[in-house]
Amino acid sequence: MTKLQVFDPPMCCSTGVCGPQIDPVLPRFAADFHWLANQGVAMERFNLSQQPQEFAGNPVVKEVLAQDGTSCLPVILVNGRIASKGRYPEREELARLAGVGQPVKPQGLPVLAGSCKPGSGCC
Repeated sequence: MTKLQVFDPPMCCSTGVCGPQIDPVLPRFAADFHWLANQGVAMERFNLSQQPQEFAGNPVVKEVLAQDGTSCLPVILVNGRIASKGRYPEREELARLAGVGQPVKPQGLPVLAGSCKPGSGCC
C-alpha cells in the first residue's frame, strides 16, 4: 500500500480557513488529501507548529530542512521518498504519485467542519 506523508509549514490549521486571508490552495489541497485517503492511500499530515517532533524524527525531512530551511515546505513523501517540496500538488499529480486511477475533478471547495480545534485561536 502506498503511504503519503505531508509535512506542512507552520500554520494554525491545515484547511487554510484561518486568519484574515485565506490561501485558496490550502482548502483545495485539504479536499484532495481527503479524496486520496478515501481511495485507500495511507495518509498522514503534520504541521510544523503543532507537531515539530514529526519533522525532527524523520531523517529525510530533517535533512531537507537543514539544506533548504522552511522554504522547502510543504514536503510530500511517498513511501518515505521526497515526491514534492515547496508546493501543494494538484489532485491529478497526487493521484499519479500514489498510483491511484484518474481522479474526478472536485466541484468547488468543501467546508471542512471541525477542522479547527476549539481554543486554538485558529478561526
